[in-house]
Amino acid sequence: MSAPAFDPRHRSRALLDGADRAVARGMLKAIGMSDADLKRPQVGVAHCWIGTMPCNWNHRELAREVMEGIRAAGGTPLEINTISINDGITTGTEGMKTSLVSREVIADSVELVARGHMLDALVVIAGCDKTLPAMAMALGRLNLPGLLLYSGSIDAGACREPNRLFGDRKLTIQDLYEAIGAFNAGRISAAEFKDVEDHACPGPGACGGQFTANTMAGACEMLGLSPVGLGGVSATDPTKGQAARECGSMVMQLLEQGLTPRALVTRQSLENAIAGVMASGGSTNAVLHLLAIAREFGVELSIDDFDVVSRRTPVLADMRPWGRFTAPELHAAGGMAVLAQRLLAAGLLHGQARTVTGATLAEDVARIDEPAGQQVIRPLAQALKPQGGIAILRGNLAPGGCVIKLSGQARSEHRGPARVFEREEDAFAAIRDARIAPGDVLVIRNEGPRGGPGMREMQLVTGALQGAGLGETVALITDGRFSGATHGFVIGHVVPEAADGGPIALVKEGDTIVIDVAHRSLRVELGEAELQQRRATWQPPAGVPAGTAASGVLAKYARLVSDASQGAVTTAAA
Repeated sequence: MSAPAFDPRHRSRALLDGADRAVARGMLKAIGMSDADLKRPQVGVAHCWIGTMPCNWNHRELAREVMEGIRAAGGTPLEINTISINDGITTGTEGMKTSLVSREVIADSVELVARGHMLDALVVIAGCDKTLPAMAMALGRLNLPGLLLYSGSIDAGACREPNRLFGDRKLTIQDLYEAIGAFNAGRISAAEFKDVEDHACPGPGACGGQFTANTMAGACEMLGLSPVGLGGVSATDPTKGQAARECGSMVMQLLEQGLTPRALVTRQSLENAIAGVMASGGSTNAVLHLLAIAREFGVELSIDDFDVVSRRTPVLADMRPWGRFTAPELHAAGGMAVLAQRLLAAGLLHGQARTVTGATLAEDVARIDEPAGQQVIRPLAQALKPQGGIAILRGNLAPGGCVIKLSGQARSEHRGPARVFEREEDAFAAIRDARIAPGDVLVIRNEGPRGGPGMREMQLVTGALQGAGLGETVALITDGRFSGATHGFVIGHVVPEAADGGPIALVKEGDTIVIDVAHRSLRVELGEAELQQRRATWQPPAGVPAGTAASGVLAKYARLVSDASQGAVTTAAA
């Protein structure tokens, strides 16, 4: 006897059917629904359109296309809108403290609407650093048939006039950060600076290197939550609308089959996602976000798993911020599919993992041909680095772990004096005022999930270091985190954070810091007795852990959030 077919109205029947549900039907008829609409599966289309940034600017257009695909396949789409915070706009200000917090709020808000309105299936559209993991987290919590569509990268910009440093670059937001440092250091003129500002971001889409948004978009393809090849289409590409319509049709197939996200996201698919991050030289934020996603899917994952995968996975994609190419160029070269083909050939992926297409990852990527002569994704024999772009360090400065980005990094060791700053703005001022010297180790603390609160990105500081010509000679350590556009010898996510009395809180100006990547070590040259003596007299700075907020959402976040090695989440394990 065959198993009963999955009911495509497995949730909405209870909300909309029968005489007792006349009020619900009547209210929905007020916004244009017909009796026929109400008898079809109710499919949410959740997106993050907001008028404050380019990253999600095309979400309404894409939502319309997705909804057309749903209608054509026999469903009734319902549009859902939620918030977003832009990292680039808020970087270096108190506003940046809200960014990581927004990941939890986005996931919560989509979950609430889907549960409250008893949706049968869900397409989520995401376009920037926190919306991508947040939408994946929502899919894991709800476990409704569903998929994630990435709204696409921005195109590269270009200077319009001669420019000493940036004239020959394909501009991304990374260049604008570095232009700030270069201008403050007198390396470019005000006119050259303005040229970069005016032309680094030429239109809609997420920041255009292998920064956090594109890293997480690729990870979601490897994870099985996004259709391979559709997300990589850039935001302004004329074929993006067709990709969105395909997603609308695809979610109806998932609903008919009863195929849910938790059937797709497994330990193996998470290892595939990590391998994709490592091979593409992706953002360190992927560590935080994949830990959080695993938590929502009920799959065990630790920061040490990232190091295990990194050690066996070469860097193959020559991508900004440290390489030559932008995200649209990666897509033109075959995208994550070609990268996955390389990794499958090396035995570094679980090819049998299933995806939202209903096929396996190996089957999905085999359908995409590699363009002849592409230079973005290297052959295995010509890997850019033999090991992945991220490593996990431990030691007496980070007994709970920390994260270093190695893509494009020649150094594996650094020893130097600590330059201690209690917040990002003070470190930036020191760079701007030429108070940082080659060999220094910047220690920026009280920027962790609780101590910030909100775990700000130190992109203003790292961009200033690069622009001032210090990127190759200075190291940086923080309990905060970094933008995906960061490059340099930088370490973030230090656990325990300063607000929790971690060893980073005990470092003093001039202490010698030693970073040894080969031995995965981060330490301060102090004996345990000295550390214990300092700990006995340590007092948290005023306002920690609630930071600048004594009430409201930031204070609530500071009370609930886990440490970075657990993904900086506010929910209990599933």
